[in-house]
Amino acid sequence: MYAIFEDGSRQYRVQEGDVVNVDFRDVQLGASLEFPRVLLLQNESDAKIGQPTVPGARIVGEVVGMPSTKTYIQHFKRRKNERRFNGHRQPFTAVKIKQIVLPA
Repeated sequence: MYAIFEDGSRQYRVQEGDVVNVDFRDVQLGASLEFPRVLLLQNESDAKIGQPTVPGARIVGEVVGMPSTKTYIQHFKRRKNERRFNGHRQPFTAVKIKQIVLPA
C-alpha cells in the first residue's frame, strides 16, 4: 500500500517505513507529525483518488533527524580575475512514515 500526500508545494509518494525529507519544521526529534492532505491511496486491489483530497485519510510520521548538506557554488571567468565561491545549506526535516490511516 502506498499514498501520495502534499506538503507545502511538493508531493511525496510514501509507504510505511519510508523516510522522506520535508520542509524544515521547528520540532523535537521523536515528535509526531501528521499530514492531512492525502491525494491518493493505493491498496493491492483498489485506489482512492481525492477530489482534491481523500476525506478522512492522513499520514502519521515521526521526526528522525534534521540533517543538512552544504552545496558549494563556484563561478569562474578566465582572464577576467573573477572568482566567486559561495555555499548554501538548505534546512529540512527527515520524517519516517509510521502509519497510513485509511478513511473510516
